[in-house]
Amino acid sequence: MSRRDLGTSGRDPPAVEENGFGDRLRRAAEWLDATPSELTGLAVLLVGGLAVTGYIWTATPRDPLPQEAVTEAAVVPATAPVTIHVAGAVLRPGVIELPGGARVGEALAAAGGARPDADLDAINLARVVSDGEQLHVPVAGAPSSTEGTVGGGAVASAWRDGVLDLNAATSDDLEQLPGIGPVLAQRIIDWRDEHGPFRETGELREVPGIGERTFQALADVIAVP
Repeated sequence: MSRRDLGTSGRDPPAVEENGFGDRLRRAAEWLDATPSELTGLAVLLVGGLAVTGYIWTATPRDPLPQEAVTEAAVVPATAPVTIHVAGAVLRPGVIELPGGARVGEALAAAGGARPDADLDAINLARVVSDGEQLHVPVAGAPSSTEGTVGGGAVASAWRDGVLDLNAATSDDLEQLPGIGPVLAQRIIDWRDEHGPFRETGELREVPGIGERTFQALADVIAVP
């Protein structure tokens, strides 16, 4: 039987078109002028590099985002309120509560304001009030806030010719001394309440916060009868 009878023409059969991965890899290798094995190795290296980069990216810690919504109340600590007694030339004298850090001017406003006859120059409106203190607003022309009455009789001022009696001084008196603010004034009063009246001015050195330098600055303006 001839080859013609077998249905062949004597020519080689046509090549079967390949569309698989191997064919595409071979075509890419020809385009890059590389062998399929070289191209496969390059692909493996690229995939490995991407995997390592992704791992490093996910494993590296990130800085937290800034908290832009932090409120002012969370940043500034709250201060405990103070309770004081406002007396003298105010419209509504009595015990009042104020926010911590309030000043004398705010205390007067909370007490209804000063009366027209009040002597506001005799007090320090900018002073920070202390819990438990009595704030006395004097009447113009009347005895100063360092004076009072006991049993109808006048109690002399703690000041005499520019010198302050440490045992009769109030907090307001002490704050008029050089270098003495509300904190030190209260410490002097606390020391006096605990140990009794000063026996000599030198005992002022025993008050916490008053060193030799501060004492020497006060030596000529303080006295103990």
